[in-house]
Parts: sequence; C-alpha cells; structure tokens
Amino acid sequence: MTPMDYEFLRKLLKERSGLDLSPDKQYLVESRLIPLARKVGLPGITELVQKMKSGPDALTAEVVEAMTTNETFFFRDKVPFDHLRDTMLPALLQARASRRSLRIWCAASSTGQEPYSIAMCLKELGSALAGWRVEIIGTDLSQAVLEKSRAGIFSQFEVQRGLPIQLLVKYFTQIGELWQLNADIRAMVQYRQLNLLHDFSQLGTFDVIFCRNVLIYFDQDTKAGIFERLARMVEPDGFLVLGAAESVVGISDAFKPYPERRGLYRPNGTRTARPGAAAGMPQALRAVASVAR
Repeated sequence: MTPMDYEFLRKLLKERSGLDLSPDKQYLVESRLIPLARKVGLPGITELVQKMKSGPDALTAEVVEAMTTNETFFFRDKVPFDHLRDTMLPALLQARASRRSLRIWCAASSTGQEPYSIAMCLKELGSALAGWRVEIIGTDLSQAVLEKSRAGIFSQFEVQRGLPIQLLVKYFTQIGELWQLNADIRAMVQYRQLNLLHDFSQLGTFDVIFCRNVLIYFDQDTKAGIFERLARMVEPDGFLVLGAAESVVGISDAFKPYPERRGLYRPNGTRTARPGAAAGMPQALRAVASVAR
C-alpha cells in the first residue's frame, strides 16, 4: 500500500464513517482490507483503491464495513447496566408513570448484544412494566451486523461472554451448537441502519441513549457535533450512557456528568436527581440486581 493509497483511505473513512485514523495505523488498514481485496479477486490494496475510485459504491461500503470495529458482548462492562437498573429505571418509572412509555436508543448496536441486554433487564421487571409501551431502537452503520442482530442467533462463545447463566436458560433456545434469543425478547428491539455522521433526528426523542465505544474513533470536532445532536434527542430528564473511555468533559457542554455514576450523563440545564434515590427501588428491580450481579 502506497502513502497515497493510505491517505485516500484515511480521508474516505473519515468522510463516510467518522473513523479518524492516525498516520501510524497503516498496519490496521492492511490487516482489514487485504482479506477483502482477495475476496473480490484483487491482489492488494493498491488495486482495491483503484477499483474503488472507478467502480461501484457497493465496494466502498464493503471497505467501510471491513474497517468498522464490531467488538461487543452481553452486559459489556457491567457498570452501565447497574446504572440502568439502580438509577435510570427507578427515576424513569416514576417520571413516566402518567404516560407509561419508555424509548431507548442503542447507537452503534453492532451484533445486538447491547440492546438485547437492555431488553432482558426490562423483561426482568415483570409486572412493573405491565401496560407500558417500550421501544428499544438499535442502529448501526453495518447492514451485515444488523442482519445478525435481527436473527438473534449467537455462538457458544458469544453467550459465554458476560451473559449470566440464569438469563441464558431463561431467554435462549439451543439450536445445535448455537443459541437463539426467544421471540419475545427479539421483538422488543427494532433495528435500523444509520450513520452517526448523518442526520438522525427522524428517530425522535428518547428517555435513554446508549452511545458506547464508538465516539473514541472520532476526532474532537466530530464528537462535539454528535453530542450537540444527541442533546436534542434526549428528554430533558433523560440519560446518555457513554463507554468507559469516553467523556463529554472538555468536548461539549451539551451534557453534564451524573454525580457518582461513571459514564452516565444528563442534558445540561436539567435538575440532577439525588444519586441515592434508588435506595427504595421496586422489588422487580431488586430481582434484576440479583441476576445481573
């Protein structure tokens, strides 16, 4: 791969996906794109770049997908799901009692483990959500991972990463060496293809937005712009959940950290609930705690 090829790919990936590759990441591009080049019958990346410049846009889409990181697993990092159970859901069950509806968005949902983890948390509430309208939206740039998400079929390795055995037995059906989520859990999540660099206002507003482990690949200006647009889509008393290595601090004032809750943020200008307010959580939430811990 020539320096010109690399610069072309860096620019294209930033424009199409927001991925901001530093000059020393040539090895990453080679490891991801050489297999793709061979799959489409080309000897190397230089030939792949030439075909991209003159060929169909579908090849460019394949390149972007190949460079997108889809690392995920059930209840990843655990802390955000503790926050969901102990802080967000108690506050929202009280605040939304009159309208009896919840909307949750998982941006960069990858192969579905995150939105399905949220769905299982909500399912564990049982009668506490009886009669409520609950929407979970999962979005991702990659059509391939969205198709896998909708199927809800996971390998033995995937269900062993972070998923409590009680939930595996309760919500999955074994199919040979694979495991499929039961239809009632799959039906709780809607999947849509979406690029965070583009307008996403058509999704409407949400009570909770999970946007984890994707912004780390963007430059500061791109992050700031996304935070500003996310702030317009979360309810004034709603929540934003970021990954462990991500923060709004020093980037945007659209959100402020929730006291003593790592990775949890509220829209700026709203009144922050008392961190200990979940002490009297409903029995159903305590049930979730006993399973997920």
